[in-house]
Amino acid sequence: MGNLREVTQTPALVIGSIVDLAGVARAKVVPANRVDAFVSSGMGASPSWNVFCADDALAFTENYSVVGDLRLRISESDLRDVGDGVSWAPATLHELDGSVSPVCSREALRRTTSVLASNDLEALVGREIEFTLFGGVPDEQWSAYGLGAALAQESFIRELFANAQRAQLNIEQFHAEYGPGQFEISLAPASPVESADNVILARILIGRTARAHGMTVSFSPMPTVGSSGNGAHQHFSLTRAGVPIFSGGRQAYGMTDDGAGALGGLVAHLGDLTAVLASSPLSGMRLQPNMWSGAFITWGQENREAAVRFCAESSGNPHGANVEVKVMDGSANPYLATAAILAAAHAGIVNQTPLPREVTVNPSTLTESARGERVPTDMGEILQRLRASGVARSSLGDSIIEALVAVKELEHSRCAGLDASAVVERLRYAWSV
Repeated sequence: MGNLREVTQTPALVIGSIVDLAGVARAKVVPANRVDAFVSSGMGASPSWNVFCADDALAFTENYSVVGDLRLRISESDLRDVGDGVSWAPATLHELDGSVSPVCSREALRRTTSVLASNDLEALVGREIEFTLFGGVPDEQWSAYGLGAALAQESFIRELFANAQRAQLNIEQFHAEYGPGQFEISLAPASPVESADNVILARILIGRTARAHGMTVSFSPMPTVGSSGNGAHQHFSLTRAGVPIFSGGRQAYGMTDDGAGALGGLVAHLGDLTAVLASSPLSGMRLQPNMWSGAFITWGQENREAAVRFCAESSGNPHGANVEVKVMDGSANPYLATAAILAAAHAGIVNQTPLPREVTVNPSTLTESARGERVPTDMGEILQRLRASGVARSSLGDSIIEALVAVKELEHSRCAGLDASAVVERLRYAWSV
């Protein structure tokens, strides 16, 4: 009987995943007794993994096709218990000779943090993750930010917090959002790479918990036609030699000169970085005025309609002064998006980019000249600005830009002839795990 129990016992599993240029997590799974191989030599993956679109079409390029091989490698210290004998770790993409692949998005973020460190700068990054549950609270019983909406999912929330605690994920708060079935969690600030890792860990836990409660979950920028859309807002703070740069200074709201430069650089470069922040075929539906998505490239103190919201130091802000980027949505690769945001802020510090005029009202109520430019939604413009961006090229590298452009061009061409409802249906669960 002992041998029979050993044979029939459910094996422990180890999963390692990367995030591709369409923002989709793709993974390899091994039995737990093969974790050493996952760490040392890695699991094989075709270079075509780098040019999958959100709908799984392949945008082959000269360098990324069916020829060649790559390896997903994990670190055992990164493994997190996600329940039921399953452990997960973020993977790094390697070439066959063991070197890190130039198209590895996790490595691109590591490079960016190294550039910051060379200038005595260190970042902390916090996340807000919006998602829509299907099969939960009926629409007619929903109230935006409602107590009833939250209590109706009490068992889901309780289990999600328990699962997060086991997986060492720090969820700071949970609330019902604006749209029917829509919720949001906030993740505690962490180092840039760990914070991006935590986005995928959070999606794993939300997805597994939803399935256990008979529901499905969507992180799509537009989960249903006409909905408020799901964002993936990113907060960040910066210190130089351990001293905060967004407080304690003489610039607006206590910013130091470095802080004002970082904010100025982010606003100056944001439109060039849309390709890595919000460029799925659904992103433009969300990036509209009066949807709290940051449709206008401007900044404001606690202005939720500005693309960049400044959160000043206060007794109600326990993590200190920070900057929120509202443009980013759930289709973004969190590693690349964070790398691009921090690179723009760093460029602003280095170049002493002037802080533009603050917008203190809803930008859509102002004249065109006063409210700032719109976040681009035309794919031709988005990709043209990406190619021309020195900030994007220095932080992401030529290989990532090559693959990203190919993916985005094919995604949009495949959706160009479809109406909005068909695109929403096609991609509703593309970023779910």
